[in-house]
Amino acid sequence: MQLAEQRDEVIAFARRMIDDGLVVGTSGNVSVRSGELIAVTPSGVDYDRLRPEDVPVVDLAGAVVDGALKPTSELPMHLAAYRDHEAGAVVHTHSLHATALSLLRDEVPAVHYQLADFGGPVRVADYATFGTDALAASVSAALRDRTGGILRNHGTITIADTLAKAYGRAAQLEWICRLWLTAAQVGEPRLLPDGELERCAPLFRTYGQQPR
Repeated sequence: MQLAEQRDEVIAFARRMIDDGLVVGTSGNVSVRSGELIAVTPSGVDYDRLRPEDVPVVDLAGAVVDGALKPTSELPMHLAAYRDHEAGAVVHTHSLHATALSLLRDEVPAVHYQLADFGGPVRVADYATFGTDALAASVSAALRDRTGGILRNHGTITIADTLAKAYGRAAQLEWICRLWLTAAQVGEPRLLPDGELERCAPLFRTYGQQPR
């Protein structure tokens, strides 16, 4: 079976999205790349029932090379992230607070320095019908020089070199959006000083335990 380890990882993080409240039911999807192949969640299947052999493996053109199930309908968006932004993994959620913010704003306001990990204020992609090439193009534009974006009236997308890191960004983006919405209910949130995200960006590149 091709990409056995990556298929296990896709299942683990798909289930975690439900446990963490980032999706409901079979919504949302994740994928991870290995070489010229991508393991991705299937379309419309309960994540609790997934077995490794159920996880489709596709090539960079989207053709299924292993697995009996049809890939997620959002495959064009995943492929655009790999093609246009050299992603190693993609997480797409339907998280509540980020989606709510997309109804009000064109980008996530600079309410927390963690936005520096995304390359700056996270953009909201123009709305397009789910699963379409138009949505993939809109999302790809929002991801320019960024590691995350929000899909208007829809959800979020985050990218990274690993699925664990992409998932962490998805959870962090939801928290930042919840922070802004919570503060905005009682007043006008104070934003970070101009240039602070740029000052913080290099710190994220060396954050945590670095290889010796």
